[in-house]
Amino acid sequence: MAAAGWYHRDISQVVAEELLAKAGRDGSFLVRDSESVKGAYALCLLLGLPWQRRGCDGASPALPPQTIQGIQAKCFPTLPDLIGAYQHPNNGLVTPLLHPVPRARPDEDSSEPGRRRGLCQAASGEGPAELVALPTDGEDARGWGHTVPCPGAPTSSRTHIPQQLHQRLQEQVHSSQASDFMGFMAEYLTHHVQLDLEALCHGHPQLQHLSTMLATACRALHSEIDFTLAGLETLARVFDPPVSPCSPAREQVMPLCCSKNIHPHLQGFLNSYPDLELLLNKISTVNHLLSSLEKKVLKSLQETVTRHNLALSSVAATPLPAARPLAVQSFEVKAGKSQCAALTVDVESGTVTVTKRGSGSLEEVIPQDKILQLIKYQSVQSKVRLVCARENQKSLSRDFIFPSARKREAFCQLLQLMRIQHSNLDEPELISVYVGTWNMGSTPPPHSLASWLTSRGLGRTQDETTACIPHDIYVIGTQENSLGDREWVEFLCASLKTLMAVDYQVVALQCLWSIKIVVLVKPEHQRRISHVHTSSVKTGIANTLGNKGAVGVSFLFNGTSFGFVNCHLASGSEKTHRRNQNYSDILHSLALGDKRLGGFDLTLRFTHLFWFGDLNYRLDMDVQDILTHVVKKEFQALLAVDQLSLEREKNKVFLQFSEGDISFPPTYRYERGTRDTYVWQKSKPTGMRINVPSWCDRILWKSHPETHVVCNSYGCTDDIVTSDHSPVFATFEVGVTSQFVPKEAPGSSPEALACIEWESIEVILKTTSRSKCYIEFHSYCLEEVQRSGENTFQNCEIPGFLKLGWSSKHLPVLHPILPDLEYLGDQHLLLSIKGVESCESYGECCLALRSAIGSTAQQFETFLFHRGEETGSVRGWMRVRVPRGRCGTRERLYEWISFEEEDAEPEADSLMCPKPPPQRLRSRPRSLPEPASGYTNPAYFIFDGVP
Repeated sequence: MAAAGWYHRDISQVVAEELLAKAGRDGSFLVRDSESVKGAYALCLLLGLPWQRRGCDGASPALPPQTIQGIQAKCFPTLPDLIGAYQHPNNGLVTPLLHPVPRARPDEDSSEPGRRRGLCQAASGEGPAELVALPTDGEDARGWGHTVPCPGAPTSSRTHIPQQLHQRLQEQVHSSQASDFMGFMAEYLTHHVQLDLEALCHGHPQLQHLSTMLATACRALHSEIDFTLAGLETLARVFDPPVSPCSPAREQVMPLCCSKNIHPHLQGFLNSYPDLELLLNKISTVNHLLSSLEKKVLKSLQETVTRHNLALSSVAATPLPAARPLAVQSFEVKAGKSQCAALTVDVESGTVTVTKRGSGSLEEVIPQDKILQLIKYQSVQSKVRLVCARENQKSLSRDFIFPSARKREAFCQLLQLMRIQHSNLDEPELISVYVGTWNMGSTPPPHSLASWLTSRGLGRTQDETTACIPHDIYVIGTQENSLGDREWVEFLCASLKTLMAVDYQVVALQCLWSIKIVVLVKPEHQRRISHVHTSSVKTGIANTLGNKGAVGVSFLFNGTSFGFVNCHLASGSEKTHRRNQNYSDILHSLALGDKRLGGFDLTLRFTHLFWFGDLNYRLDMDVQDILTHVVKKEFQALLAVDQLSLEREKNKVFLQFSEGDISFPPTYRYERGTRDTYVWQKSKPTGMRINVPSWCDRILWKSHPETHVVCNSYGCTDDIVTSDHSPVFATFEVGVTSQFVPKEAPGSSPEALACIEWESIEVILKTTSRSKCYIEFHSYCLEEVQRSGENTFQNCEIPGFLKLGWSSKHLPVLHPILPDLEYLGDQHLLLSIKGVESCESYGECCLALRSAIGSTAQQFETFLFHRGEETGSVRGWMRVRVPRGRCGTRERLYEWISFEEEDAEPEADSLMCPKPPPQRLRSRPRSLPEPASGYTNPAYFIFDGVP
């Protein structure tokens, strides 16, 4: 097995099927990592239709492939042995393995995931040397290794050496730190390696052509090291003791010649190539400076303190600021159509006062418990309606128009906060979440981060009346952060304590090189946080360097799961495909959330997932045109060429994620020290690089259906100028659930059982497979995972699509652990469509139970996802039955505010008829769009014959 080109590592089941379909020959095969069994492999074979079979753990002494019951399994020591055995007919497969499907040649702009593989030389005392392919973790070197004959071997073998090595390079370049040196390596392996091998066989071990290639490849490294070395030497000289005129010249920090530390054989090699010797000396000098600088600075500062008697006397610790009560806020409004009035909100006392201008008299004081509903108009962003209760059983409706939409939002936030404080609930139903991201540009932050942490600056920002209201959770993501971990966390906590008078507690800190994420919560919420997980993924060169990548944190807030991902993706306007691949790698590799949901797409594991960072997507427009649009604040024209928006429209990344409206200028690349000028030219060793102004720094989120999340602000600061990026912020109002305590004990009566019933389910998969499938049902409201029978209907008339159907007889009736309506209205089901033969998922989705509660079946339709890609759709009919006596419910705090379009307005202060009693099921949150009345997936149009 020359190079095991048939091993495709961790591609998905669908991708494997596409590769086999493209091969188009019966007997085509490939091997990939199993998605359903950790450490196992999947053998994929084409015989008219793709067919898949799993093998067990590659680290095991023997590899028995799965067999049907009654057939004895054969064991093989390595994967090549297994492949070799099944290349012969009549060995148990539907067809012998005839045509290996090689891995696709990696695109220059891709950064595909893969385990690292390298080449090492194994030489014995005599005889030919051999190049051995190092196995990946869990692979047997006996199976993967193969030999390459020395040039002393016959000429026929010698001529294949460059081709074999070049093939290995193609296989490894996307999983090796050397991927950026592709050109140098390809040139050497194609034209010069054979010359070095011939010289070696004639007793000349200098490898002249290799050293020439290395010197050329490392040329750019000289300038980078010179730049770093000059800075370190300058800093070291600052802390040198002063030199008197009579003193001898001070010795250099470290002589550049450090050949005495080099092995004699290596020294002889370097003497012939002084450029490499100089580079090694520079690296040694940098290493010495970095290791000695801290001691030198410490010694210098200690001497300064002693010399000038600067030792500080003990200072009493500054007392912590007391929690500040919210000040009474007043808003100038128009009541009705023209009457000027003032609305005064006193959160502490729980009242709203309406005063009409001109009369000078206090018109009315409205207690918070008399406000039945707050309606925000969507067509008039500055208009709001208050519906209040009156003693005569009739409610009073009043409309108010604020000077701006931001003032209206501030008023609504204060009323919401007042409602929360006076609700007397043991556990919160609504919390505020702050998310911030900032590429710090490897420079220390300014003394104050007030504008960033209080969401003030440009874009949709917080009003000054609500800016200093502390949020329940702060999530701070940074990139190129040069501060130490502890120093950065202490700085954030101190900043928030100064601004909010709250001593925030650290939930988690996760770092990957200079990428950091910090989660802070109010002290009273610390007991509500549980199941904290952290993870990181490297997506730098060959997915082995952490200069690019992601860090993540997940946890439960009472009964609501949260996930936060901070990432730094590949830079460069031309690197769109690599950024997409970085996103896919992070999605696939980040280990967050409940381990039982590890088989599901990361975006489905959490009630709310927030993804942010320096995503590095750029604007595809000439820089002068961009600057013209920025000056005119024509942001929509720029968003039309925003790479992230375009890739999302193509369903390449961030499927079904949301992002707030962008009404602030591009956050990159500013001149440091100002926000008036973009610096779009950058000198690099390879030439001048153009960095067009772009919205590199973004905040997106994705939530389960029929949950409550509202973005209240999204913008950037305009006064933090230490970096070439501006900090970005977003604030959210998020509905949360608590541990439900039923009024009656579960199972106290035989009829007190709820059930989830299915009339039918229909699935369309983007696949060339014709495999039978089943459905797995996961939910926290179920005691265990449930499984359907095999599909009863199958249609493959449309190429590339497979349509499957299940009748009610083949779908399980699900029984939630609690039958209460209030509990079930907050629950969700996760569905996974799996192949019967492979037991691997074709796609997953999430369904809310709330809409299906009732006596009649409700229609549902949603997309299927797998590893960040849309893989199909599912639709059907479901019903959630709740027993009598368990139908009690109540209005949630976040349902108190609703959204409405402008309609025929009643007269100001008009009386309204009392509302009908609330339905048993709480209404859908008004902040969410209404579900579509019909099917919307284009795949259904294909099967249903709709043009």
